[in-house]
Parts: sequence; C-alpha cells; structure tokens
Amino acid sequence: MKINKLNTIIVLGLIAIIGILVAQLLWTKQAFTLEEKKFSQKAHIALLEVAKKLYEGVNNELPSENPVQKISNDYYIVNVNNDFEPDILEFYLKSEFEKINITTDFEYAMYNCQSDEMVYGNYVSLSDKSKTKQSVYFPKHKNLVYYFAIRFPNETSYLFSSLKFWFVLSFALIVILLVYVYSIFTLLQQKKYSELQRDFINNMTHEFKTPLSSILIASNYLIKQEQIKSDEKLEKYTEIIINQSNKLNSHIEKILNIAKSDNSPLHLDRQPTMVVPIIKSVIENIQLKYPDITVHIHTKDNNCSIEADEFHFTNLIYNLLDNSVKYCDGKPEITIRLSKENQQLKIEFTDNGIGISRKDISFIFDKFYRIPSTKSNEVNGFGLGLYYVKKICNLHHWKINAKNNSEKGITITLLIPQK
Repeated sequence: MKINKLNTIIVLGLIAIIGILVAQLLWTKQAFTLEEKKFSQKAHIALLEVAKKLYEGVNNELPSENPVQKISNDYYIVNVNNDFEPDILEFYLKSEFEKINITTDFEYAMYNCQSDEMVYGNYVSLSDKSKTKQSVYFPKHKNLVYYFAIRFPNETSYLFSSLKFWFVLSFALIVILLVYVYSIFTLLQQKKYSELQRDFINNMTHEFKTPLSSILIASNYLIKQEQIKSDEKLEKYTEIIINQSNKLNSHIEKILNIAKSDNSPLHLDRQPTMVVPIIKSVIENIQLKYPDITVHIHTKDNNCSIEADEFHFTNLIYNLLDNSVKYCDGKPEITIRLSKENQQLKIEFTDNGIGISRKDISFIFDKFYRIPSTKSNEVNGFGLGLYYVKKICNLHHWKINAKNNSEKGITITLLIPQK
C-alpha cells in the first residue's frame, strides 16, 4: 500500500512538472509569435513614415495602396514611385527606426533603373556591436520602378533577446525536472538497497540464532559436568565459550531490534520519568560490568522529571556510558551534568576517552558507522549503539549532538523539552 502510494505521488509530481514545462514552452512560443508580430507592425509603421518623408516636397502624392510589402520574416520592400537619394533614404530609415525603438541592425538596397538591378546600399548597425557588412542578395521585383528593400539580418536573435526572461524560466523548469527525476531515481535506488540490506540482516541474524542457541544449551550443560568442574582449564574454556556466545547473542538481538524498528515504527510508552534515579540505576549496572569506571553526577535538582519511555531512556543512558568506557585508553571517568536552559533539560555526558577526529564526529550517529582507528578494531560492535540513541531521541523529539573536549574525550549533549 505504501509503495503504491509512493509511486502515485512520484507519477503525479512528474506529470505536474512536465505539464508546467510544456505550458511554459507553449507560452514562450506564443510570446515569440507576439513579439514577431509586434516587430513586423513597428517595421511597417516606420517604413510607411519613411515613404511619406520621401514624398514630401514633390508633386506626386502617396499611393492609396499600402506601399510596404513584407516578402519574408526579415525582408520588406517599399514602393515609393519616386526618385530619391541613398543618403536621404538612410537618414530617414535611421531616424524612424530610432523613433519607434527598433534597435537591431538593418541593410537596404535600391532599384537602379539604368542597370535594371538592385544596387546594395549600406549595412547600418544600430547596436553597440561592430559593423559587419555582409553580402546579401536582394531580388528584383517586377512592376516596380522606384522602390527600396530592407532586410533585418539579426531579427531572430533580436526577438530572442527580448524574451530572455521566458527562456531563463524555461531553462530553470528543465533543470528542476532533471533534478526531480534524478532525485526520484536516487530515492528508489536507496530504497532498493535499504530493503536488500534489511532482508540480508534479518536472514543473517536469524540464521545465526539457531546454531548459537544450540551452542549455549550445550555449553551450559557442559559446564555442569563433574569432569569439567574438576579440570580448571576445561572449566575456564567452557566459561569463555558461554561468555562469548552471550555477547554474540546480545549483538544479534541488537541488530534484530534495529532492523525491526526500521521496518515498523517503535511504540513509545511515554510516562513522567524521574531522570536522576534512572541514571544512578544505570551506573550501578554498568559498574558491575566495568568495576574501574568512575561516574560523577552534577545536578541542582534531584527531582527533575521528563516525559519519556522509561525502557528506551534507560537503554539510551546505558549505551552512552558503555560507549564512553569502550573508547577509553586509561581509567574511564565520566561526568554527567544536568541543568535547565530555556525550558529544556540539558544532560551532558563528558568522558576522558580517545576523542573523535573533526571529520568523523558528524557521522557517529549513522547506522553501522565505526570510526577507523586501532581502538575501534579492538572493540567489538556493529556501530549500532549511537544509531539507536539517535533514533530514540528523534522519536521523543529530543536534540542530541557531540563535540570534542578541549583536552581529551568528547561531550554528548541531550536537550529535552520540558513543559
């Protein structure tokens, strides 16, 4: 059901972005067509004004028919039915184009009655670019005697430049579409790898559980035998087998719990929980495992309480203390400080361990991440302890961060909102 819902959201998002992109391209095309018509109208008006100027001061009147004809997108002819000078024509063209705000380059040619051909006039640059005269063919037109032709060689690029915003927006939408497709592809790949990883972990741990249970049953039975009890070495070896099997069993249970919580959300039983008694209880338990550990608690309020799942909160404290002991070269010493700041309970765990490099400290809460060091190779584990701590904090909507101490070790800070 969840997969179908995700696929539906992906398809709808893709259709929406493609629809917006297609609409944008159609609007851009329509805008270009409108700009083209607008330019054509402005060119007609300007050329008609030029024709009127050429008729001024002569006895002939301007023909009733429109003297301006558009032959192609960038080519116009103007029938003036009157003789005129090239310099005058160029002056009028420049002035009228400037009035009507046509700023693109143009070139003109006039019909020569004596040679019966179009004579190239001049290339006029109205832009800031350097003049680049081009040899463009101006065809001759029948039934016309006194006329001139105008060509706009850069009309298309001129129209495109006036639609910069439209093209930038279209390009931005294309980029968004590509990023969306890439993100969806990456998401699906990650989802696939995550499912494969989870299935592998579940199968691996379940396959380990069966032979491990048999080893523990056999070992517990073996250590009760009189022959084993009477031989000190055999009893020691059997105890090693039992201890290591129990340790391996706890690791497998931890992996199974993490895999289960990833597959389905953990259910939290939030209750008012006294913080200091739980911390003291965890310290007592961990001191049984590590007799050399020293833990100090600094607090001004021994009765502070929070809304939390007591079971997971206890495990969270235990994991933090256990991690501090494991990654310590000397005698472990941990200081726990409790204080209240801005309606939040702040719990700091400061140890005297080996510390973490600056480049690795941001990854310590990632699943299966273990800092590459000689100490990490000595310590057994799968990199799930701090991942579990981070997950419980997220489920409770708590904040957690870690930083290196100025001298030695690290400080992990919990920020727990209080009502």
